[in-house]
Amino acid sequence: MQQVIIYTDGASRGNPGPGGYGAVLIWGDIRKELSKGYRLTTNNRMELTAVIAALEAMKKNNLSLLIYSDSNYVVKAYEEGWLAKWIKTDFKGGKKNKDLWLRFYKLSQNHQIKFKWVKGHADNFYNARCDELATEAADGKHLLVDEGYESEIRP
Repeated sequence: MQQVIIYTDGASRGNPGPGGYGAVLIWGDIRKELSKGYRLTTNNRMELTAVIAALEAMKKNNLSLLIYSDSNYVVKAYEEGWLAKWIKTDFKGGKKNKDLWLRFYKLSQNHQIKFKWVKGHADNFYNARCDELATEAADGKHLLVDEGYESEIRP
């Protein structure tokens, strides 16, 4: 089975502030780029949204996915079992981004996923490209609403 390689990154101008994500999906000779911007969000939400967008772009199930991220929050939550504990305790103790983590978890059940951490803003071409996509999206016009975040902060 051929492995799909995915690079992801999220950005936020201020934290919170306008944000965006970028993802590069590589399958053999095929390369696809994804990005979107949001008017008000956080860096961690964009890091996770990048992964979700990549998983949603998969047209088949049961794929082997290798996901590179410069977010320890995302990588460790999955690889070190934090997410499983959060789900088991219904995100007790004020764990953030429950909406996104549950969305990710549901999508993750369809594939064999391995995360690898990559140092951000280093010499990794695809990580740098994802950063460009994310920051361009955050700086763009016609930004989307991060419903999950904005509903949490409304009084």
